[in-house]
Amino acid sequence: MEDKKVIAFVGMPGSGKGTCTDYLAEKYHFPVIHFGTMVYEEVARRGLNNVKDEKFVREDMREMEGPTVLAKHAARKADTLFEAGNRVIILDGIYSWTEYKYLHEKYGNSLIIIATAASKDIRHRRIMERKDSHRKYTSVQQIIDREIAEIENLEKGGPIANADYTLVNNSSKEFLQQDLEVLLRDLHII
Repeated sequence: MEDKKVIAFVGMPGSGKGTCTDYLAEKYHFPVIHFGTMVYEEVARRGLNNVKDEKFVREDMREMEGPTVLAKHAARKADTLFEAGNRVIILDGIYSWTEYKYLHEKYGNSLIIIATAASKDIRHRRIMERKDSHRKYTSVQQIIDREIAEIENLEKGGPIANADYTLVNNSSKEFLQQDLEVLLRDLHII
């Protein structure tokens, strides 16, 4: 596993996780496993609303299948991608401390956690400006409610606080991408 890497991006909504993962997928063709997509797929399977019901479904999945449900699904997908010859796998959005511990135990030093951070006002503005309808919020209070639920119910702060590296994203997408490039070159990933 030493020559293979799992790079996991963590951070609060609107901090730039998706910007980083999209960039790496587009520029370097690294496969990306989105934790949020697994939840949205389950929301759709149940015929529910992504914005209104995402929190309920995410928490219900953990209640029914255990707190590592998303990490286990992601690890199975990552292992399949490694078997297919990929050397670097990207994870978008480890949500909880329990998921972090599961993945750290499974991948050890091959797991690299990168936190993206941005100030609250910037994050909220970015989220409100999103164009994709499946994640469209109609008020900042909805965003705050989601953040509180993720921090209190999912222990989301643990992976962010324990990240190996942090990229501050209070500026432009281009600056974030430049900082990401520098970090991954220093780590000999690219």
